[in-house]
Amino acid sequence: MDLDDQLRRYFGTSDIASLPEAALAAGTEHMLVDFGLAKDRNRRFALWALMHMLGAAPDLDIAFKDPQDREAARNFMDLAADGDDPG
Repeated sequence: MDLDDQLRRYFGTSDIASLPEAALAAGTEHMLVDFGLAKDRNRRFALWALMHMLGAAPDLDIAFKDPQDREAARNFMDLAADGDDPG
């Protein structure tokens, strides 16, 4: 999944910083619905990762039944947090 494509799909723009709060909320809700309906493991993970970056991801124990998927999500969260650390 291409990040810009996903941002345009859910928010109508790849410039998420320019979105009004209502548009951000509506796009996030759309992602949550698609996440709940998605059967493909990779698509679910990609949607969860994007929602995590936006601060809207469901908890791991709710999002992923498979322990390997939960561990992959924890690794992603660690990597994302390390990327935020300038030190």
